[in-house]
Amino acid sequence: MTPPRDAPRDDRPTERRRGVFAISVAADMVRMEVQNLRVYERRGLLTPDRTDGGTRLYSQADIEVLHRIRELLAEGLNIAGIAKVLELEERVRRLEARLRASRS
Repeated sequence: MTPPRDAPRDDRPTERRRGVFAISVAADMVRMEVQNLRVYERRGLLTPDRTDGGTRLYSQADIEVLHRIRELLAEGLNIAGIAKVLELEERVRRLEARLRASRS
């Protein structure tokens, strides 16, 4: 998944997507339980990197998605609703990028 639409843009997209945070650190950063992060991964809301040994590594982009998940949970959405919102937000981002590119 990609970061929320209103997330700050980074000129180094690959750096933002490189997994660097262990699951416990990521959970602390977004004030969630580690188990919740595992559930969100199982449900396809995000896909953290993995080390060769299988350890999850979360990127800055993943942290932004987790913050967006928290916002949507606070608004009363369930996991299925959150998945749909994230999917639609990503679609809007892609369409906006295509529109900008066509104007160039």
